[in-house]
Amino acid sequence: MEKLTNKEEEVMQVLWQLKKAFVKEILADMPGKKLHYNTVSTIVRKLEDKGFIAHEAFGNTHRYYPAIEKEAYSSYFMNEASHRFFDDSYKNMVSFFAKKEKISARELREILEIIEKK
Repeated sequence: MEKLTNKEEEVMQVLWQLKKAFVKEILADMPGKKLHYNTVSTIVRKLEDKGFIAHEAFGNTHRYYPAIEKEAYSSYFMNEASHRFFDDSYKNMVSFFAKKEKISARELREILEIIEKK
């Protein structure tokens, strides 16, 4: 699996949320500055070439759906981040966020509860 570009990830976020959508529906749900229809269509075709999405045909138009689950991509991305930036240590990753005050003591306790329940 490969890392997606920011725009590809934005399209995937929309498609994961919608489950199935035509390009115009993806475009309507895109956050921030609206892209041109052709731009979104090109991104969708690239995502399909990469194996991230698939389609079902309705005449000359296609409805797209994710071929990769959001959790599978998230897991891949987090494993890559852990490897590249934290020496494959989730402890180092969590402590990084704690030092940057991006995670609270309450959230850390919740994480510990999840770990202990496993």
